[in-house]
Amino acid sequence: MTLESLPGSSGYLDLFPERRMSYFSNPYVLGLTVIAGIGGLLFGYDTGVISGALLYIKDDFEIVRQSSFLQETIVSMALVGAMIGAASGGWINDAYGRKMATLLADVVFTAGAIVMAAAPDPYVLILGRLLVGLGVGTASVTAPVYIAEASPSEVRGGLVSTNVLMITGGQFLSYLVNLAFTQVRGTWRWMLGVSAVPAVIQFFLMLCLPESPRWLFMKNEKDKAIAVLSKIYDIARLEDEVDHLSAALEEEQQRKNTVRYLDVFRTKEIRLAFLAGAGLQAFQQFTGINTVMYYSPTIVQMAGFNSNQLALLLSLIVAAMNAGGTVVGIYLIDHFGRKKLALSSLSGVIVSLVILAGAFFAETPGSSNGIYGWLAVIGLALYIAFFAPGMGPVPWTVNSEIYPEQYRGICGGMSATVNWISNLIVAQTFLTIAEAVGTGVTFLILAGIALLAVVFVIVYVPETKGLTFVEVERIWKERAWGSSYNTESLLEHGNESA
Repeated sequence: MTLESLPGSSGYLDLFPERRMSYFSNPYVLGLTVIAGIGGLLFGYDTGVISGALLYIKDDFEIVRQSSFLQETIVSMALVGAMIGAASGGWINDAYGRKMATLLADVVFTAGAIVMAAAPDPYVLILGRLLVGLGVGTASVTAPVYIAEASPSEVRGGLVSTNVLMITGGQFLSYLVNLAFTQVRGTWRWMLGVSAVPAVIQFFLMLCLPESPRWLFMKNEKDKAIAVLSKIYDIARLEDEVDHLSAALEEEQQRKNTVRYLDVFRTKEIRLAFLAGAGLQAFQQFTGINTVMYYSPTIVQMAGFNSNQLALLLSLIVAAMNAGGTVVGIYLIDHFGRKKLALSSLSGVIVSLVILAGAFFAETPGSSNGIYGWLAVIGLALYIAFFAPGMGPVPWTVNSEIYPEQYRGICGGMSATVNWISNLIVAQTFLTIAEAVGTGVTFLILAGIALLAVVFVIVYVPETKGLTFVEVERIWKERAWGSSYNTESLLEHGNESA
C-alpha cells in the first residue's frame, strides 16, 4: 500500500472524493466528540471558577484571608494535581484504554468536587483541589487522543479542536456560575460543587460509548474495533481502513510491547516528535494567555472604568471572545493547516503584546480614561482574537496526532504535563516579574517568547493537515534518518501545506 493510497490521505481522497467526510457528516462521530469533550469542559470550568470562589472562601475562613500562601495553595494545588494526573494519565491510557481513563477521571473529579463543597476547613478544601486536578489532568490527556483516534483524518483537526472549544466554553460557564451564585447562601461551595454535575453526566454517557478503535486493534480486539469503525465509515472506506489498521498492527507487533518513559528519549524519531509536541505546549503557556486573561480587569481600569461589576462583565466578554475564536479555529485548522495557523496566530500575538506593552509604558501613574487605556483594551482584544483560533487548539491537536500508536498515550501525557508545569511557572512568576521590571517590560518579554515560538514552529513542527497517523510517523522517520524511508513526496506535500 503506497502513501497516496492510505485511507484518509490526500491522495486517497483525491481518488475517491465521494468518501471524503465533513465535520457534520457523521452524527455518531460528532456525538462521540462532544461527550469526550466534556472532559475539556471540566478542564475549563475548574481553571475559571476558582478566581470568583476565592473571594468568598476568604470571607468564610479568616486564616485564608490572612495568608496569601494559603490562597496561592488553594489555587495552585489543582495545577499540581493536573501535572500528576497528566503524567500518569498517559500510562493509564495505554494500559487500560481511553474509555477507562475517562471514567476514572470522572470518578476522581466528582470526588474532588464533593470534598470541596463539604470542606470544613481550608486544608480539606486543598485536598479537594488536588483530587479535582488529578481528574482534570487525566482528562486533558485522554480527550484529545480518544477523539483523534475515532476521527477521519480529513476532519481530525476540527474534531480535536472541539475539545478546546469545550475548554473555553467551560471557562465562560464558570464566570456565569460565579455570577449566578453570588447572592446564594454557601456561595463558594455551590460554585465548586456544581462541577460534579457534568462529570457525572459524562461518566454515564461514556458507559454507552465504545473504546477507541485504534486502541482495540493494538490490543488484538479486531472484531470490536471493526464494529466501532463501521459506525464511522461507509462500507467501501471501512474495508480500506481495516486493511490499513491490520497492516499497522503487524508493524506494531514487530516492535517491543512495553514502552517506558525513557524510551521516548532513546528513539530518535520519537524524541523529535516529543520535542515538537512538548515545545508547542510550553509556548502556549509562555506566550502569556493566562496572564493576559488575569490582567484584563487592570487593563479596563486603565481605560477609566473601576466598577467591579464591569470587571466581571469584562471577564464574560473575554471568555466569550476566547470561545468564539476557538470556533473559528475549528474551521481553519483543517482548511488552513496547523502550521500556518500557529504562525499566523503567533504573529498577531506578538503585535498585540507590543501594543499592550506600549500602552503600559505610556500610561502615567494616577492618570485614567486616556487614549493609552483604550489602546490597552484594543491590545487585549487583539490578543484574544489572534490567540484563540491558533495557539489555543493547535498544540492539543498536533499532540493528538504526531505520535505512533504505542507512544501516543505516554507522549501525550508527558506533553500535557509540560503544559501544566509551564502554566504553574507563569502563574507563580508573572506578578513578581511585573513588580520587579514593570508591566510594560513583562509584556515585551512575552512578545520576545512569542517570537522564539515562531522560530520553533518553523524549524521543528511539520504540517500534519489531512495526513494519516502512518504518514505522520514516516515524516518523523525521514527527519530522523534521512531520505532512506522514501517519503520525499510526503514531505513535499507537507511543505506545500506549510
